[in-house]
Amino acid sequence: MNDSPDVSGAVLPGHPEPLWVQTANVIRGEIDRGVLRPGGRLPPERELCQQLGISRVTLRKALNSLVADGVLNPSHGRGWYVSRSTQKKEWPNSLESFSETATRMGLTPQSKVLRAESSPASIDEAEQLGIAPGTPLFRLERVRFLEGVPIALDLTRLRHALVPGIEQVDFQNRSLYSTLSAAGVEPVRADSTIEATKADERAAEHLDLAPGDPVLVMRQLALSAQQEPLFASTIRYAGDRYRLRTSFARS
Repeated sequence: MNDSPDVSGAVLPGHPEPLWVQTANVIRGEIDRGVLRPGGRLPPERELCQQLGISRVTLRKALNSLVADGVLNPSHGRGWYVSRSTQKKEWPNSLESFSETATRMGLTPQSKVLRAESSPASIDEAEQLGIAPGTPLFRLERVRFLEGVPIALDLTRLRHALVPGIEQVDFQNRSLYSTLSAAGVEPVRADSTIEATKADERAAEHLDLAPGDPVLVMRQLALSAQQEPLFASTIRYAGDRYRLRTSFARS
């Protein structure tokens, strides 16, 4: 028996706002009115789709956006729950790993390893990392999850010689930063650029998006205390699940 409350509200196909935005607003409204209470479970996805007259894809996009905003928490195999605290989850502007950030925010990180292998550095990669072309690089590509929700597609490249035997590490369960630290490799700074673009088919598949949906691409070059390039990362974040907090000072 389902003891979750019904969710009601107008989701209009002809409305200027996308259906998933309307859906997220309806759910927020039910939370604000007390129909959905902190810690309470939402109705099953099939019922929500029927109640609101929307597709599963639209519903998932709305639910994931509410997870990113700290309004909902997913529970694998059990459904979606209203957060006890709806404070927005933000990424810091300090250098820390995905796992460290997740733990600090009280969330559970997971990873799905797509690739973990060594191959020669291209000319562009060699120039970026300050090494000779053809130098063996370890390439680690992962889908990064928070509470079961795909957040980012992360490709990192580093000199294989930095961590001998790195191919044997289970990066589904271990952090790259902790692996580097155990080998005496400590990044202290990362030069980063962030730009908005559209998800290609591969990113869309792994991030549960539609091709063409917005993604934020962060390119990072991590440096040691001696300003030596350690590794380069290209991270594609689902655009509605990532927000970077930073500050600017006027000189």
